[in-house]
Amino acid sequence: MSKDANDIHIGFVIFSNITQLDFTGPLQVLSRIPGSTAHIAAKTSDPVPTDCGLSLLPTTTFANCPDLDLICVPGGFGVVDAMTDPRVMDFVRGQAESARYVTSVCTGAFVLGAAGLLDGRRATTHWAYTDLLPLVGAVHEKGRMVRDGNVVTAGGVTSGIDFGFRLVTEIAGADVAEAIQLAIEYDPDPPFSSGHLDQASRPVMARVLPRYEDSVRQYRQTLVEM
Repeated sequence: MSKDANDIHIGFVIFSNITQLDFTGPLQVLSRIPGSTAHIAAKTSDPVPTDCGLSLLPTTTFANCPDLDLICVPGGFGVVDAMTDPRVMDFVRGQAESARYVTSVCTGAFVLGAAGLLDGRRATTHWAYTDLLPLVGAVHEKGRMVRDGNVVTAGGVTSGIDFGFRLVTEIAGADVAEAIQLAIEYDPDPPFSSGHLDQASRPVMARVLPRYEDSVRQYRQTLVEM
């Protein structure tokens, strides 16, 4: 895909109980590529609930979605159901056959993995789930974004924004990416340095880690049974 490419089709796969920022973060960045068209694809045209009370309205259905140059799968609490939904999996596999970029944010990596798209690939996901990546044939590589061939996986939630900028740089050039960064005033200045296990204090980890135990157990059971 050259910097002068027009009519770039960027698609996001949405399903019930995704984490909306996994989707809306990179959408806000990637949809600003000149000449691009963003597609929000779901099984039907009905509103899709997220895990924070916000519902999303698809722009197309799986059946009507055009061939995508870039497909992105967000994560969230609905991933387990998505991995076992033939309509979601068939759409992801079908689009991945011709897409130049096959991507995920957070636990969306497991949808790619369940579709057979991470076999032998280096990949990342949300820090709480990285130990499960071998269950879908992937090799975990530490990183906020990991690329292996045309497969690009981003870590947890907010990493989707950084991932979006890196892909804009490759698709449209650094000048376009920097202009988008200024336009959306992306100038992170968090009040704390606890955004990753490498930085968080023990008390913070002790507060957060138990929240993922049931979810990780459910992922593991589903993946082992697939």
